[in-house]
Amino acid sequence: MKLYRQTSRIILIAVLLYSGCITVVKKDTEILWDTYGVPHIFAGDYNQLFYAFGWAQMRNHGNLMLRLFGQARGQAAEYFGESYLVSDQWVHTHNIPQRAAEWLDLQQPEFKQYFQSFTAGINDYAAQFPDEIDYDSKAILPIKPTDLLAHYQRVIIYHFVTNPRDTQFNPTSIRADRGSNTWAVGPSKSASGNAMLIINPHLPWGDMFTWFEVQLNCETLNIYGATLVGSPFIGIGFNDYLGWAHTNNVHDGQDMYKLVLADGGYKWGENSKPFATRNVKLKVKGSDGVLSEKELIIKESVHGPIVREDKNYAYALRVVGKDQPFIFEQYLDMALATNFDEFQKAASRLQNPFFTTMYADRDGHIMHLFGGRTPVRPAGDWDWLGTVPGDTPQTLWQDTHTYAELPKVIDAKSGWLQNANDPPWTTTLPRELDRRDYPDYMSRNFMHFRAQRSARMAYEDDKITFHELLAYKMDTRMELADRLVDDLVEAAESSDDKFLHEAAAVLKKWDRCADNESRGAVLFKEWVDAIGFHIDNPDLFHSPWLEEDPMNTPIGIADISAGLAALHTAGKKVIDNHGKLDIAWGAVFRIIRDDVDLPANGGPGDPYGLFRVTGYRPIENNRYAAVGGDSFQAIIEFGDPLQAMASIGYGNASQERSPHRTDQAKFYSQKKLRPIWRSRSEIESNLTLTEQF
Repeated sequence: MKLYRQTSRIILIAVLLYSGCITVVKKDTEILWDTYGVPHIFAGDYNQLFYAFGWAQMRNHGNLMLRLFGQARGQAAEYFGESYLVSDQWVHTHNIPQRAAEWLDLQQPEFKQYFQSFTAGINDYAAQFPDEIDYDSKAILPIKPTDLLAHYQRVIIYHFVTNPRDTQFNPTSIRADRGSNTWAVGPSKSASGNAMLIINPHLPWGDMFTWFEVQLNCETLNIYGATLVGSPFIGIGFNDYLGWAHTNNVHDGQDMYKLVLADGGYKWGENSKPFATRNVKLKVKGSDGVLSEKELIIKESVHGPIVREDKNYAYALRVVGKDQPFIFEQYLDMALATNFDEFQKAASRLQNPFFTTMYADRDGHIMHLFGGRTPVRPAGDWDWLGTVPGDTPQTLWQDTHTYAELPKVIDAKSGWLQNANDPPWTTTLPRELDRRDYPDYMSRNFMHFRAQRSARMAYEDDKITFHELLAYKMDTRMELADRLVDDLVEAAESSDDKFLHEAAAVLKKWDRCADNESRGAVLFKEWVDAIGFHIDNPDLFHSPWLEEDPMNTPIGIADISAGLAALHTAGKKVIDNHGKLDIAWGAVFRIIRDDVDLPANGGPGDPYGLFRVTGYRPIENNRYAAVGGDSFQAIIEFGDPLQAMASIGYGNASQERSPHRTDQAKFYSQKKLRPIWRSRSEIESNLTLTEQF
């Protein structure tokens, strides 16, 4: 459907309440909404800026944001029913609401006011447009500054650093759609001599992982990027001088302690200690709308809250990040930085406990920082990736590593840096970090196939252009196929099985990609899944992964007879499900949202070695619908003028009936990004709505 451009003006008089004083916001703040639902905010001061930022997020994501704040309070079951009770229990187990209040008290006065401005924008939008707010969500209003800090803790500390479903994070198993890719290309590797950056997080397409694309302009601030919905700061982005990206860090910021129950408490050295306890009464809305009450009793040891208990043992979770309350200050300083020294000074505060950071700037500097907070763990033969004895003070850590102690590469000699959720040791090749210079627990030692594909593309191109950077970002070649298909095809062609000859012909003709029209990718995926190939299953390969040859191993099929049998089974399954062996990838894997149904490309990063990550769920007729992977995507060249392109695969809005829920899906299907509009003239040439405050 053709979207006709309309430009309208809404004059809004907003009243903000600051410390008991009423302040009328002047009408010198504008939100210019472009044709893809991206708000470009121009404000005279920071309070006006953050007011408009909260307002803009409500316009595009109001109901989602309110639900997330309700969950962050630990009151979602009260608002939405018993299905949210487990979420509330997780929030209160980790004392998030109380800590959010404590964090707010620690903020500088001006930042408290910024939080107040942001929430005032949220609340005023809801008051101005009540029909856009779901009935159940209205009970969550008004939003308060503590909600912002509770939401941040719930998402970053308690769903990234740790997780209610996975409290023993295994960094060797990066198989889901939650991860990221990023590159920084320095002047010696860039065809133009300008540094370049890829921003490419992989997250589920919804819920707390939803990105919001935005531009913020105020005084010396001009930052473009994206934030997770509900956050008052830009999480990943760039300004005129520099930019940064994040990937999920392969670090271990949590530990599970196994406590021996004794004397009503737990053993501690030669004695025992009682548990500290807290009681929380949770309200639960029934199907009839009537509230009931459930009591949650929370036990805590010196390590942290008890998250599991049986007859003889209790398990306590200790997590980093609980004493880093100044995340907003750090990211505002990062956004205001104009050179590497200023950015590094801001980033070195390590207020974000989790992410790897990739950086590039117009002066030609590039950096990979293995960021986040890593505990300084006691010496000893302890299983830090499993459970640790909790009956001795010898295993209890208190501090985290400083910025100076973390792995980082600045201005790599190779001219390039990459991260695809692999450990920092392979950020560039030849290596510039030696893992032996760091504690063993700092990060594991592996390089999965997606990271190998990432490094190979950068390594093999002497000079990378901006257009090549886009092509690499969209690359769907399966690294695993290059290790296995030749041997498989040769063996299949030599067999007496005519069906295997047909399968071999399909694989031989296949482009080894997962593009919309790639024919053979579906068959290869079925075969790989049937055998279980993965980087941490070395016995399935003829040659295992070797640290001294990280980009070319593992390789070959260990048991070719088993491989042929699996190919026969996989081929029959493909025919049964899809009618032919050479079904196109995009006929099976789709982008489906609202009335959009388009062919998809890309797939799970591993074990297939796909740089273009798309996660899927099964739907009817043996097809699959995209539900995650590449989300906010951007490439930037820091030249004069700066070049930048971006897209959000699912669109920049989640509100029902918004045209921006699906208007960027076509770019995902076509492996394209759209130009970024940053100057006022560009924005006004692509304008659909202007709001003035």
